[in-house]
Amino acid sequence: MYQLDAGVRRLIYVGKSRTTKTLLRFFFEFGKERTAALKFICSDMWKPYLKVIAKKAPQALNILDRFHIVSHLTKAVNQVRIEEVKRLKDEGYDESVLRHTKYCLLKNPENLTPKQEAKLDDALSYDLKSVRAYLLKESFQLFWDYDSPYWAEWYLDKWCKRAMRSRLEPIKKFVKTVRSHQPLIMNWFKAKKAYSSGIVEGMNRNVNLVTRKAFGFRSYEVLKIALFHTVGGLPEPESTHRFCG
Repeated sequence: MYQLDAGVRRLIYVGKSRTTKTLLRFFFEFGKERTAALKFICSDMWKPYLKVIAKKAPQALNILDRFHIVSHLTKAVNQVRIEEVKRLKDEGYDESVLRHTKYCLLKNPENLTPKQEAKLDDALSYDLKSVRAYLLKESFQLFWDYDSPYWAEWYLDKWCKRAMRSRLEPIKKFVKTVRSHQPLIMNWFKAKKAYSSGIVEGMNRNVNLVTRKAFGFRSYEVLKIALFHTVGGLPEPESTHRFCG
């Protein structure tokens, strides 16, 4: 668990496993008073998380992590590509147009290399399911640009209807996921886009680095102490030594 307030971003809790009990333990240790003071909580779409948060902190606005939502969409696009490559090969068509296009279709356009841009331009000239999935992915990005929750939801509804007409099963499955979590997704706009766990990715890299270094640690508790010393924002003494006059 991280604190994500502006200017105060730190690790505040470490649990041994991803379970309902672990999250319940966090709220128990965090305390009723501090839990009642929570205004915003950012999480992914894992159902046990959502249920525990709704039960323990119903007053808090639960914001679904934008980056996990986009991750679900990119996985759907890649699944369309994988299935289409197999279909083209099975039907005797040339599937080379989709060869080495995975990252061309999944990366943001501004992050493409010149070689990937050329490969993507070539693929986009064909009438392929993968191209339709890619264009839907790119148009979905416009949803995050809205400031008004009303107009953002209006655009999301239009996008979902268009995506359901695409006849692309992985994309339709993503739409069903979005619709089942739509109220929580809209909380990102209600919170004025102030909270997102995207910044957690950098902190998670530090956690993973400490975890790898902790291969020789003898206990979980030692690992936890190392994590708090690395990303816990612990107070430090003004001086490491006290000198006597």
